Amino acid sequence: MKPSVSQPPYFSNLERFGRQLEENGRLPLLVTGIAGVAGFNAFSYFRQKYGPSVYGQRPVNNWPLSGPGIIGVNLEDTRAVAQFIQSKNIQSVLNCGGSCALKNCELDPAMAHRANVVAIQSLLDALSKSEIRLLHVSIDLVFSGTGAGGHDEFALTDPVTVYGKTMVQAEQLIVQRRPQSAILRISLPMGSSFSGHAGAIDWIQSRFVQGKPATLYYDEVRSPTYVECLNEVFEEMIAGHVDGLFHAGGPRNVSLYEIAQIVNAVGGYDPDLLQGCYRLEAGPLPPRAGNVTMNSDKLVKLLGRAPFKEWPIDSKLRPVSRNWHYQRGEFPSSPDQIQNQLYQR
Repeated sequence: MKPSVSQPPYFSNLERFGRQLEENGRLPLLVTGIAGVAGFNAFSYFRQKYGPSVYGQRPVNNWPLSGPGIIGVNLEDTRAVAQFIQSKNIQSVLNCGGSCALKNCELDPAMAHRANVVAIQSLLDALSKSEIRLLHVSIDLVFSGTGAGGHDEFALTDPVTVYGKTMVQAEQLIVQRRPQSAILRISLPMGSSFSGHAGAIDWIQSRFVQGKPATLYYDEVRSPTYVECLNEVFEEMIAGHVDGLFHAGGPRNVSLYEIAQIVNAVGGYDPDLLQGCYRLEAGPLPPRAGNVTMNSDKLVKLLGRAPFKEWPIDSKLRPVSRNWHYQRGEFPSSPDQIQNQLYQR
């Protein structure tokens, strides 16, 4: 079942940081790319908190994604985007747009360039000569992960995928054309997606639900965050005036295989469905990054607090071996528990 566009069940304590966007003149807000996990959950969070002053953008052809405040417009259509921004007097934009489908980007680099670079060019054109606040969401896959991880903002980008390369291009465009913007590099946002298979958790779960195996990597390591934590960072960054690049990775590093172990065990699925391998043992498409974990000390210093909880927050749900997911009984396990335990901090 697809979650409600406007009422995800796991958002609570909406007023934790006051009404910063309202107080700082950042409304109305436009959230782009709401078909993805970060955008979908951010739009839902801000819409619940600020009501009709928040709008969400999705591509024209994604018509099932509809509801109050949602507009169908392609970001590459500069004129349509500019007209909407002007008509609604938009004061801030949270850009979560783009295509993160790794294999599709490899097979169709032109599509990847259009979705991840041309769309940014168009958005920047639409925002030109305005004081609109722009917060752009980038990704940890701008790195190859061939080293020990812990990348800070000074680390050189060296992506191994078409997706990562186009995301680097998008960052460079923003720095060159709108340096007063802020860029947040995120890792895996742990929350639901509208399609039910766009996120790390729900893609893995979709395999297990169908009784199909899922093969994940021992040596691709990420810095996941709860979307609840991420939304609050978005809010503080949009409300503020700080520009530049910041890493927004969680404090606990987790491999893709470990993520799948957690989903398998918490969901109560057949443990034999989970398979693991090293990246070099996988097929050539798409190429896989290694340890792309990020150091987020710069963001912590800016905010004056550690904004991200460890994922998963319950220490019982942290694998200690490659067979850990076969051990059941220490915690409740069912598909409902995935939402209760893994989408909520």
